[in-house]
Amino acid sequence: MSKPVSRREFLNLIAATGGVATVLGIGGALGLIPASTSASVPNLMALNGQRKRVVILGGGISGLTTAYELGKAGYDCTVLEASHRCGGRIMTVRHGDLIDEIGNPQICKFDDEPHLYFNCGAARIPSTHANVLAYCKELDVDLEMFINENKQALVHDPDLNGGKPMRNIDISTNLKGFMAELMWKGYNNAELDQPFTDDEAQKIMALIRQFGDLDANGEYHGSGRAGYVSGGYIDEGVHHEMIAVRDILKGNVGLLRQTLLENEGETAPMLMQPVHGMDNIIKGFTRQLEDKIEYHAMVMGVYDRGDKVEIVYDQDGERHQIEADYVFNCIPSHLMVGIDNNLPESYITAMRQIGRGEAYKGAFQMKERFWEKESIYGGITWTNQPIRQLWYPFHGLMKQKGVMLAAYDYGGGSEFMRMTHDERIEAMLEQGEKVHPQYREMAEHGITIAWHRMNHMLGCSARWGQMTPEKTDSYRMLQRPAGRHYFIGDQVSIHAAWMESAIQSAHWAMAHLDERVRAEAGA
Repeated sequence: MSKPVSRREFLNLIAATGGVATVLGIGGALGLIPASTSASVPNLMALNGQRKRVVILGGGISGLTTAYELGKAGYDCTVLEASHRCGGRIMTVRHGDLIDEIGNPQICKFDDEPHLYFNCGAARIPSTHANVLAYCKELDVDLEMFINENKQALVHDPDLNGGKPMRNIDISTNLKGFMAELMWKGYNNAELDQPFTDDEAQKIMALIRQFGDLDANGEYHGSGRAGYVSGGYIDEGVHHEMIAVRDILKGNVGLLRQTLLENEGETAPMLMQPVHGMDNIIKGFTRQLEDKIEYHAMVMGVYDRGDKVEIVYDQDGERHQIEADYVFNCIPSHLMVGIDNNLPESYITAMRQIGRGEAYKGAFQMKERFWEKESIYGGITWTNQPIRQLWYPFHGLMKQKGVMLAAYDYGGGSEFMRMTHDERIEAMLEQGEKVHPQYREMAEHGITIAWHRMNHMLGCSARWGQMTPEKTDSYRMLQRPAGRHYFIGDQVSIHAAWMESAIQSAHWAMAHLDERVRAEAGA
């Protein structure tokens, strides 16, 4: 090997061809990329009889975390929740549950069985989300593994394979083989810059060969990783025919990237979910806070009076007023700017900097778990259609029925956002049967959720967009209190849309409050 490459060049090459997960795997194996995670729960000073009242606006997970932790330290906490339930975008529906979408209210008609449920919002917990997992343990919320990527699931693109769905493993195995050839050639031809040692270089070449299942000459000729047409157990296996890279590249590039690199970022670690539904985390909190939560409590005004905070809210047709020493607020920012308050104008302007994503999900109860007859047990099928994804339930394996995610579109401009409920159902059926011919016949009791139309939410996760200096200033302003008012939730996090982010925002705000209380007490 005449022209070895540097570690930096090699990792850049891997990133260009194999993705972030491959970089992390090889970088971690070489000791080049350290990683660690730990819970961020603040060590709050116990009040020891001092009376301090805190009102939490909103029963999302950041609000519940605040009430739970401050309550343990001796604070008198009250949660004002506008809806009939806590959890915000952590929402699981079962038989008889209400989906409170404005203009499209629905009652879930799934059969009344424990495994027939649907997570309308949050659905996955990465194993690196230490705080979420710590609360699951502390609140006795049982967890199970979540199957995110399943190579036996399908990839569908009208421009690929004549529109006939293909197994994920057939596409990804061949793509990795072709990309490994690129890495092999790129490695041999790269410029010299702080090179690996000969021993390290040999190990890297071996890793490249193993990554793509190359032959001794660094060429790809197909792989048994995609399974066998026949044999492979007692008799020698006959490989599936190799798919030419030119045929694969006829597919949509975004869909191909999802196929190869789905388990990236937050979905790269092992994933989990609570047994019987994500809202069991919320139930774990509310069991501890049962007498602290006021439901159907619509906040109408927030006023910092200097030594106290005054909150006005409507509940069951009556106007109420409550005073507190501090207020923690996880009401979505785009709703909060419309609530009467005396917060600084600069603070309100900062709230207006936060955009809101649009997210749509749909699901069907299926009369039979037909996918299991195709050896698909959990995981995601990707399709280059507006529904984008099909999720196969891994809970309730081998039972008669299951609830399948029938569409998941996130971002903005989704055509589902403009459809009626019946139009959504028909679109999901029409697109789903292009992946599974029996889909329409098997589907029953469809539900749809457009988060930008959900009552008391009117949007999905916070979206700061590109963090310009102006937006960074706004973010830092909202992270710190305005007088006795603290803003919390994933909207005050760099990495929105995850429960972990919302929880850490609450921890940060509580730690700041604790410093104030300690200073007042001279501790």
